[in-house]
Amino acid sequence: MAVIKIRNTNELIEGHENVFKFLEKQGVLYEHWDILKLDESLREKFILNDEEKGQILSTFKDEIEDLAARRGYKTWDIVALSDATPNLDELLKKFEQVHIHTEDEVRAITAGHGIFIIKGDEQTGYFDVELEAGDVISVPEGNPHFFTLMDDRQVVAVRLFIETEGWVAHPYQETEEVTK
Repeated sequence: MAVIKIRNTNELIEGHENVFKFLEKQGVLYEHWDILKLDESLREKFILNDEEKGQILSTFKDEIEDLAARRGYKTWDIVALSDATPNLDELLKKFEQVHIHTEDEVRAITAGHGIFIIKGDEQTGYFDVELEAGDVISVPEGNPHFFTLMDDRQVVAVRLFIETEGWVAHPYQETEEVTK
């Protein structure tokens, strides 16, 4: 279950309903998929072949198609990151820059953990959303944010896109300090 930490106050928000309500107020979609549907052998596997990626997509086919129909997503894939990922540190440096997109950034975590750091309303400022398996998030188009891994440096996620070439990050020049 996701946990939110508001950076300027260190307030923690926990529990599905509280997380859902907070993110809804910030314009961020949050849902939860039943991770127990996924074959147990894939729940903690971070190096995946194409067949295993296909198995994950097949397992969550109904959820993916439902979300795609509601939000206009046209394509999806799987991303798997771990210490075995070539050039992981370089990839993370790219991810860890505040940026925006011209479409939503959607992730459904199927294994591991990740953190979205999102710019909220003026009162809230930046907040962290710590995600775990089953958590689904959609950061709206144009909303400044970045993504990084948690200490275990392992995540598998379904990514959904409107544009068939996938998302493109556009740098965002922040006027306030965003610390990790």
